Amino acid sequence: MADTQSPDAIARNVQTVLDNIRQAALRAGRNPESVRLIAATKTVAPARVRTAIEAGVRILGENRLQEALPKIEAVGDCEGVVWHFIGRLQRRKVKAVVGRFQMIHSVDSLDLAAEINRRAAEAGLVQAVLMEVNIGEEPTKGGLAPAAVAEAVAAIKALPNLSVLGLMAVPPLATDPEAARPYFRRLRELVLSLPYEDVKELSMGMSQDYAVAVEEGATMVRIGTAIFGARRG
Repeated sequence: MADTQSPDAIARNVQTVLDNIRQAALRAGRNPESVRLIAATKTVAPARVRTAIEAGVRILGENRLQEALPKIEAVGDCEGVVWHFIGRLQRRKVKAVVGRFQMIHSVDSLDLAAEINRRAAEAGLVQAVLMEVNIGEEPTKGGLAPAAVAEAVAAIKALPNLSVLGLMAVPPLATDPEAARPYFRRLRELVLSLPYEDVKELSMGMSQDYAVAVEEGATMVRIGTAIFGARRG
């Protein structure tokens, strides 16, 4: 579990991240309220998640279903708090994810979208999703090629139990946050090119580069280390 930050440090970190988001949004001429913080809680113990909630976090993001389910139960029904699934999703785990998470960020294929739609129909609900884009076109990463996004979104729009709201991406790893800027900009241009008023979300930016992502149009940033400290285990 991530245990490198004390509860007081976690609370301070949340405020620092929120302040940095605000300042980045203002630099870009944006309304800071248009950007939402997702606390990425992979390997983080429930008590530390609760500390982040007490400090003002309202969206929690999990990567792994097997870790998420007991954590959701342990954290319980905190008023105003929702969970997003932000990791790679295997088709065999879709049934357990649909309906438990307000949004799924990592829909990387039409086959996966069809399975989510099927399970959502069985559950009698409409599942909100984002399409994952391989924005750096890296052979080792999953996600849609940028050139395939428009066609994929159009196809998913036809699925009655899915609501596709935008795009998600992780740029190529780099030590300099500025190296991510052209990739964030490309993702923003992609979402703006889509002819749908309701497909405008951009989930992009993590601990090392979230300020740049906000400057380039992120509506959601996924922050783990900058809140909870370095992962252990």
